[in-house]
Amino acid sequence: MDSDTILRLVREVPDHDGFPLVDDLHARFDALAAAHPDRVTVTRIGTSRLGEPLHSYRIGTGSHAAVIVGGVHPNEPIGSWTALHLAETMLGDDAEATALDVTWHIVPTIDPDGMRLNEAWFHDPYDRVFYSRHFYRPAPDSQVEWTFPNNHKSVYFDQVLPETLAFMRLIDDTEPELLVSLHNGEMGGVYYYLSEDLPDVIDVLHAVPRALGLPLDTGEPESPHLRELAPAVFAMDGVEEVHDYLEGLGVDPAEHIHGASSAAWALRHGALCMVAELPYWSHPDADDQTPTDESYADLLRRCADDLGGSGAELQRVLDAASPMLTIETPFLQGSRAFIPMLTATPETDRARAEREPADRMATVAERFGCEDLVRCFRLRYGGMLLRALEAETTAGTASAPLRRLRDDLAERYALWQAGAVTDAAPIPVGTLVGVQYGAILACASHVADPARASRPAMVATQRSGGA
Repeated sequence: MDSDTILRLVREVPDHDGFPLVDDLHARFDALAAAHPDRVTVTRIGTSRLGEPLHSYRIGTGSHAAVIVGGVHPNEPIGSWTALHLAETMLGDDAEATALDVTWHIVPTIDPDGMRLNEAWFHDPYDRVFYSRHFYRPAPDSQVEWTFPNNHKSVYFDQVLPETLAFMRLIDDTEPELLVSLHNGEMGGVYYYLSEDLPDVIDVLHAVPRALGLPLDTGEPESPHLRELAPAVFAMDGVEEVHDYLEGLGVDPAEHIHGASSAAWALRHGALCMVAELPYWSHPDADDQTPTDESYADLLRRCADDLGGSGAELQRVLDAASPMLTIETPFLQGSRAFIPMLTATPETDRARAEREPADRMATVAERFGCEDLVRCFRLRYGGMLLRALEAETTAGTASAPLRRLRDDLAERYALWQAGAVTDAAPIPVGTLVGVQYGAILACASHVADPARASRPAMVATQRSGGA
């Protein structure tokens, strides 16, 4: 499939109002299977922690296997529509399906339990304040994406979740040539992770958002250790590189690294792995390379102080509330994991700042990225802690001191909400799906290219942890 065809297809992706709820998403896939019994094979691959069946939908009979998994982080539902659109397209146009010569194994959501805890904002994903107030993200050791086995130097992890085991089983059974776990971010522009340095694929990854009017995110990368293959395209490095980077900063890697990723497991089978990270809201500063009058080192220190201060405020509330909490909700479990991270992360940023040249000025994009990360984490994890306290007030188990703590936190949270960026532009859901869909087609076209067998792979990373 050539790039012109891919760009035409992404422009044809329909728009949507919000995101499908879990039951609706499953019903839509089941309806596809019922309508095409000779072309869709449904396989149960496991069971969620709360007892929900996990299914993979096999579509096509191509000679190249691709695994596409949604809901790896349950607060990232753009992939729900992407998975459904991919399934519908491959079932609806024989010419396109035949051109790719791919057998698709699609999991609509691998963490339905976690996704249900975000459903309150799915009908209106454009309001960041409302989104954050009803936000849920599992603690790191409860995230499907980051609970694959890992054994590297000081880090050992084998607390594999049932959902992760199902994911592992699917990868091992299909031995895919392509793995795409469907992620998204929040604010800024589009960026990607790719396990191989593939100029032909990267050209399309750049062309797709440009064709849809979205900027690339060329500001502060998601993690400081990332290697850039091209603007807004990063090598999908594993925990080995993260470990060595943190060790070089004098930071204990065991405090920051736990399980490995789905890509680490799929690379054992030689898969090309790709992630397209998409924002709900765009902002012109995300792609502005104009230098500011603040050094990059000072920017890191300033934002580290802001983030650490916010983390300390939340930690004081959590510490005061903990003896009075009687309901062990996922919101409380997440708060106990993430709030200490807010106070620990600044240590790494301050160590980074010491290594930056004093005369290296931060760009507008870097400033926006660093500052918005502080806003994002305040809103996310302040909202989750509020949900944990409200579980008690709603159930009628909250003591008077706990109710006062809840009110105090709500007042502080309202100030953080007032500080949210107000000039960000919400992006149509169909446009976001188009970027993700186009990225999948670009990678699928690459793995299905007959000429690929005669070309050596340009490997961006090799992961050994996770055996």
